[in-house]
Amino acid sequence: MANLTIVYWRDIPSQVIVKSGRQAARRELSEKFIRVIDTAAMHAGATSDDAYLAEWRCGDPAPCGDDLEAEAAAAAARIGAQYVCLEMRDLTIFNDDGSRRRVTEALRQAHPHIVLASSPVDYHCDHEAASALVRDACFAAPAPNYRTGSDPLDAIPHLYFVDPVGGRDREENLVRPDFVVDVAAAFERKRAMLAEHASQRNWLRKHHGTDEYLLQMEQWTHERGALAGVPYGEGFRQYRGHPYPRTPLLQELLGGAVV
Repeated sequence: MANLTIVYWRDIPSQVIVKSGRQAARRELSEKFIRVIDTAAMHAGATSDDAYLAEWRCGDPAPCGDDLEAEAAAAAARIGAQYVCLEMRDLTIFNDDGSRRRVTEALRQAHPHIVLASSPVDYHCDHEAASALVRDACFAAPAPNYRTGSDPLDAIPHLYFVDPVGGRDREENLVRPDFVVDVAAAFERKRAMLAEHASQRNWLRKHHGTDEYLLQMEQWTHERGALAGVPYGEGFRQYRGHPYPRTPLLQELLGGAVV
């Protein structure tokens, strides 16, 4: 089996190496990562060659084989979306400066009016860390003194948190949404998108002791819909902390689907 190694400057990825036996393939990440590295090095004062080179490192090799990138891209294509990966791996997502700059740069390139983030409380530490990263990056994206490779946004985007897995926190307490969206009309497309992630089946079966992840998703979506009296629903919570936008932009756009 091939192994994948990521080359970092501090915690910012720069290159991906896939090696199988004596064969190896290298791919440089896009120029935006180089710009983020250069900016981070400048702010860290790593301006000499020795100081700059001392911060390069290789991550631990990880087995690879299933084409997760292709699966994610195929799922996004079903709704006409573009999939962008920030190259953060399982159990290595942290709300640190390098990661925050990566997410901030992604937001600055996307220019979003609305951002959906994972739940602040969930069963998986990566979900919780990603939630905090996105929350803080939304705040940072318009800040001119927090430099990445792109220009700052004009304003903080509207931020919403999606449901935690199963709609519950780590102690299995129900997490109530601010509002539920009726997704019955789009449910088959949602199922088809999740089915694109077939490589997750073996992982879930081995680690979580569950096999029918599509049926589990259907059950959870049905339970969420039951809170609002619809067959299938998804819950959302709007983040209204100072100084994030408080106007109900997503609710207005979804109109009658909000119940």
